[in-house]
This record gives sequence, structure tokens and C-alpha cells, in this order.
Amino acid sequence: MYLAKSFMSDKKKRNSQQPLILAVEDNDDSLLLISYALESLGCRFICQQDSTNTVLVAKEYQPDLIMLDILLPSLNGIDVISYLKQEPLTREIPVVAVTALADREDQERILKAGFNEYLCKPYMIEDLEAVIRRLLCGKFQFASAYQLCQE
Repeated sequence: MYLAKSFMSDKKKRNSQQPLILAVEDNDDSLLLISYALESLGCRFICQQDSTNTVLVAKEYQPDLIMLDILLPSLNGIDVISYLKQEPLTREIPVVAVTALADREDQERILKAGFNEYLCKPYMIEDLEAVIRRLLCGKFQFASAYQLCQE
């Protein structure tokens, strides 16, 4: 069985007061951007390039939020969310679609599939921060994107 390449942010492993986010993205540049954005917001994160083991990783690590690309080479994001919603350990985890599919029909189809939010690429860090704050309902303390720009 092929094990997906995953990595977890080292700096944030120790701080369980910050949210753990699983990011699934096959494009190296997009994955790097997501990891920088999440780190700058003070989140812990796991990054995965292959979606075949996303459900297993989600079951094992129980992330607070999953960011999932839709156009993935092995299992697309619509298939992955279907599996996530069938599993008792993962069905309640909020999932954000992060995709280049930008038209209204795609957005409706994606939300109807079970995603909690939709984020269109390219996105601003402020948009990502707003989605994370909205879905995690103030459970965690974040660095503000505005504050980061002032430093």
C-alpha cells in the first residue's frame, strides 16, 4: 500500500491550544503557500499531497479542520469528502474546499457534496483566516493577518 507523503509542522506540535489543520493539495507551490499561511496564523498543520490516505490521516490525527483541494489526481475532493462523511471519527470535522473551480455551478455542487466552506484559488490570507475563524467558532486564539502585515 502506498503511504501518502505527509508532514506536520514541527514548531506547533507542542502547542495543543492551536488548531490542527489537515491540508490536502497536490500542487507543490499551493501546498507551500498553505503551509506558510497556516504557520503565520499560528496553526499546527499536516500537509498531504496524495488524497488516497486522507481519511486514514484524519482518523488518526483528528484535525480540527480539513482544507481539501477538489482537483486531485488519485481521489478527487468530492470522493474524499464522501468517505470522510461516512466515517464516525471524521464526519463532524469541518472541511473547506480550496479550488480553482470558480463558477457558481461548481460552488453549489461542492457545497452540496458536504463541504462546509468554499475558498477559491488564488485567495488572500485574510479570506483563509476568516474561514478558519468562522468554522472553529472562536475555540482557538489566532494571530491576525492584519497584525502580521504590520510586523
